[in-house]
Amino acid sequence: MSKTSAKGIWKVISASSMGTMIEWYDFYIFGSLAVVLSTKFFPGDNPTAAFLSTLATFAAGFVVRPFGALFFGRLGDIIGRKYTFMATLLLMGGSTFLIGCIPSYETIGFLAPVLVLILRLLQGLALGGEYGGAATYVAEHAPEGQKGYWTSWIQTTATVGLFISLMVILVTKNTLSAAAFDSWGWRVPFWISIVMVGVSYLIRKNMDESPVFAKAKKEGTTSKNPLKESFGNRYNLKFVLLALFGATMGQGVVWYTGQFYAMSFMKTVMNINSSQVDSLLGIALLLGTPFFIFFGWLSDKIGRKYIMMSGMLLAILFYRPIYRTMYTTTDVEHKTEITAKTTQTVENSNNGSSVTTTTKNYTDGTSAVEKKTYVTKKEAQKNISITINPSDKWTLVFLVFIQVLFVTMVYGPIAAFLVEMFPTKIRYTSMSLPYHVGNGIFGGLLPAISTYFVTHAKEAGKPDFYLDGLWYPIIIASVCFVIGMIYIDTKNQTTHL
Repeated sequence: MSKTSAKGIWKVISASSMGTMIEWYDFYIFGSLAVVLSTKFFPGDNPTAAFLSTLATFAAGFVVRPFGALFFGRLGDIIGRKYTFMATLLLMGGSTFLIGCIPSYETIGFLAPVLVLILRLLQGLALGGEYGGAATYVAEHAPEGQKGYWTSWIQTTATVGLFISLMVILVTKNTLSAAAFDSWGWRVPFWISIVMVGVSYLIRKNMDESPVFAKAKKEGTTSKNPLKESFGNRYNLKFVLLALFGATMGQGVVWYTGQFYAMSFMKTVMNINSSQVDSLLGIALLLGTPFFIFFGWLSDKIGRKYIMMSGMLLAILFYRPIYRTMYTTTDVEHKTEITAKTTQTVENSNNGSSVTTTTKNYTDGTSAVEKKTYVTKKEAQKNISITINPSDKWTLVFLVFIQVLFVTMVYGPIAAFLVEMFPTKIRYTSMSLPYHVGNGIFGGLLPAISTYFVTHAKEAGKPDFYLDGLWYPIIIASVCFVIGMIYIDTKNQTTHL
């Protein structure tokens, strides 16, 4: 590459990555604040049901991503990559900002979760059109033989977006008092996104169309009906299905297990203090992100298939040992309690309820705060928040980092892999659907399904209930691994770039 071409590709990467990162930030800020949002937009009389409802609303945004992929993918193959993912950026930013403006359930009742669901669906539609456009745009600018490396920069944006969402939440929490954050401060991360979107829009506005698409449009070889050519053509449909069941399905569950389920698991199953979870997850993501680039680069040298399949296999084999170690590391049942503990009861004369707070300390530096709410002398709910010691924190950082490595192996090469499977005129549409079904349906449903499995196993009294949520990603990744190893043949991939 010449200096001029190098400068050009970095401009493309910067503009595409920044916009995509912001869209992921917008999308994941909801998941990062799921525990808080469950108390704001849903009835508070059943915290578990409220949290599961929040996860279901979070998952709804994933479910509609394939529809966004079809709608915006078609537009991208007809009118161009640039204008399509400018539209998705504005739709995502507007929806995110408005979520931060919705009154709470206490104020407007069931209208609150309905409005949140509608905006969450709009977010999903926008993200369904964003990723395929950005990945295609970068790949169509990248030199031959380096597509894995250059598109891997786009792959970092999902993790970076999650990382930034966690950091914004931490800064907001540390800037405001606990009462202020609970009252209105949780809205700030949603409001901030509108500024980020505005900056990204101005940058994208000055980008040129993909040279490959511009050439195809000039020559009159673009598709007039991308949906029909993508899914009505049996030969192309075979590759769409193979991309889904042999790659993106397993990649999706590995991605969401290693990042979102790990976060949800530590907060709701291990009961670790939310700020500590955000902090240690942020460290693990920061350490793991460069490996997206590494595995993208490596896929240019040795091929995409075996790197992705290796990531899935490692996840299948090590998820249960990893999560068992995570849980037992901070389980207070295995720690020695210091006999001195404090108990405080606050009564509410208005409704006759009372809250009893018990603080326990342990010899290794761990502390636990247990709050029990009583209504007419019957316990209505119990919340536990554990503050872990530095040693346990770094153990968890390492265990999450290992999971992030699995993520980078399956996710780093996937954009180049998908782009190379389909010809230019239907590439946006064809690659977007299997990606968003694999990630949006199979991956996006994971937090809700796995949390339900854990809750059900706990109620059934299983001693290792906390591991039941892993059956979903292990089974899905196993099926994908077998299909991918048998049927994916990189020699059949097209390279019409």
